[in-house]
Amino acid sequence: MDTHVKDLLDEFKENEPTFHAMKDFVLGYLRKMICEEQGIFIAGIEARVKQYDSLVGKLNLKGHKYKSIEDITDLFGARIITFYIDQVDFIASLIEKKFDIDYENSIDKRKLYEVDRFGYMSLHYICKIPKELYSDKEFPRLNDFKFEIQMRTSLQHVWATIFHDTGYKSDVEVPKEYIRKLARLEGLLEIADDEFLTIRNEIDLYRKKIRSLVSKGEFKDISLNIDSYKNYIDLKPYMPLVQKIANITGAEVEFVSYLRFYEVFVDLGIKTLSEVEQMRIDNSDDAYKLSLIQLGGTDIDIISSTVAIQNILTIYILKKKATREETKSMLEKVYGRTVSDNYLEKIFEQTKGIILI
Repeated sequence: MDTHVKDLLDEFKENEPTFHAMKDFVLGYLRKMICEEQGIFIAGIEARVKQYDSLVGKLNLKGHKYKSIEDITDLFGARIITFYIDQVDFIASLIEKKFDIDYENSIDKRKLYEVDRFGYMSLHYICKIPKELYSDKEFPRLNDFKFEIQMRTSLQHVWATIFHDTGYKSDVEVPKEYIRKLARLEGLLEIADDEFLTIRNEIDLYRKKIRSLVSKGEFKDISLNIDSYKNYIDLKPYMPLVQKIANITGAEVEFVSYLRFYEVFVDLGIKTLSEVEQMRIDNSDDAYKLSLIQLGGTDIDIISSTVAIQNILTIYILKKKATREETKSMLEKVYGRTVSDNYLEKIFEQTKGIILI
């Protein structure tokens, strides 16, 4: 080991606590900036300080390239693993605003495309932590050292890990039959990366379309699914009836989620939002009459916001004139609990004057 390499290694050991302080800050800050502030759901963020033995090997080969420890840019590094390709560029834009980027030494490996290098199509930024972002008197050189942030998709990360694990580095080391198999898999993963992004974008467009139609009250031909149902509920279609029912006793309304009723509509064979809306229109008056019978003469001071949809569904089910057991089963789904024979008789009795049982 020559003197220059030894000096670099000594300098690394002397500043190793600084690299760990950089790691702690950068890791926490990236998580805060990406996940908490932007609400981006990603596969993971990881960081590491270079191992001493690994640095020894690197400097024995390339030590002459570095005048000082500050010239080595991978003593500390972070990696951001996204689910979608476009998230890489968005996160890169966030990093550009917060960190000092050495663009001359940074590299976008996605622009150096090679057929057999899918796993290395990542974006690498060489950065510094600006003092206005973070500094620490205990580590005065913290803002002097450069470090690397890698950004790539989870599929690219999986491939790079497998690529590294197999020791696949050149056509000489691995027989061509295996190289061909690896290349085929790379192609499939790249296609999958593109398709995941396409599917996500198409789903986003679909949701925007449904949201727009539902907000305008255009329910015709809109399939009933969890997204369309949530948008429908956001319109608060049952609240006028809920308030009318609450006025029977002057009760306050306690909000309860309507989400569980989605499965009830599905189990009843409802296929579209227009059917859900028509059920509300056709049965609201009878549902109010049922509420009058249930609440009349009581002093109930709090009612659930689901009372309207529950009674609408009750009327709808009883009008179907199914068998007693089928009716009981469907009502249990509406109420979310077991319905006893006595309670079932009570419901029949309450609705006798409203609908023909």
